[in-house]
Amino acid sequence: MYDWNTVSVPKWQGSRAVKVVDETLRDGLQNATAVDPSLDDKRSMLELMAEIGVDVVSVGLPAAGLRARTEAVALVEHIRDRGLPLRPTAAARTVETDVLAVAEVQQKTGTTVEAYAFIGSSPIRHYTEGWDTAFLVKHIAEAADAARRETVPFTLVTEDTTRARPEVLAQLFRVALEHGAARLCLCDTVGHATPDGVARLVRFTRDVLVAHGRSDVGLDWHAHNDRGLGLQTALWASEAGVERIHGTALGIGERVGNVPLELLLLNLGLVGSKSKANREALRRYCQLAATALGIGAMPDPHPLFGKAAERASVDVTSAKLSASGNAAGLLATASLP
Repeated sequence: MYDWNTVSVPKWQGSRAVKVVDETLRDGLQNATAVDPSLDDKRSMLELMAEIGVDVVSVGLPAAGLRARTEAVALVEHIRDRGLPLRPTAAARTVETDVLAVAEVQQKTGTTVEAYAFIGSSPIRHYTEGWDTAFLVKHIAEAADAARRETVPFTLVTEDTTRARPEVLAQLFRVALEHGAARLCLCDTVGHATPDGVARLVRFTRDVLVAHGRSDVGLDWHAHNDRGLGLQTALWASEAGVERIHGTALGIGERVGNVPLELLLLNLGLVGSKSKANREALRRYCQLAATALGIGAMPDPHPLFGKAAERASVDVTSAKLSASGNAAGLLATASLP
């Protein structure tokens, strides 16, 4: 195994424009307790995604079957017909048939749909599956070539990037670039990374792009929350130079979940990487997601919309009201939010 957390860190670069990718309707549905929302609920979620500031949305894994492909078409049509400012993407394995399923969605809707094609990149997956680097290179090349023939923008998603060896990543990135990849998606699939590990990985990837004369290729960050660091690493990735950050509503996703989309949007707005978040729209989005995915009530400890947050807001308001009308009271409330 290779540990990106232990290897010098680029300087903090300040806020930069960042786009947010909503993976709720793809990765979010892989949670053990989630249910697949109705198509009407998915359309409603798209409407609210546009309102809260989401830029890119995954419409699913079209190759999973006829229903998945039909719904992906319906969602892209809804984005197109309603003029929503959302760029659709779809997941695929790095196999030609999966990429062709994405191409079918693009052809039926007349709308560009990016293929996010994934393959395991760390030693543990290779050991389990019996894969070698030649196997990975072959599949990436074939998938990227299929995307290029169908004029589908291709993103290579290296699963478990944060535990992959640099020499292997360099080979996988190289073949993707040589076969026309438009983006690379770096994944912290098991929530392993620390902020320093993120910074080192992003710097390494940028160096690979420069070495191949492909500084035009974009970067994504996709993280999980197994160590409770999902939001922190996502924000650090945005500062380290990643232009697209992934998240899901309420952080729902595989195992313990993903980066909470609403907190990502809130914090990116606070640091100036996106417009200030519309909290009421965020609340409506989270409530719809909680209902549509079968989560139920908003989790009590949620820092924006849980019971504790609402109670804290009531306490602060009461303190301000009770202290108003006298100088001492005004001084007492001067530090309250």
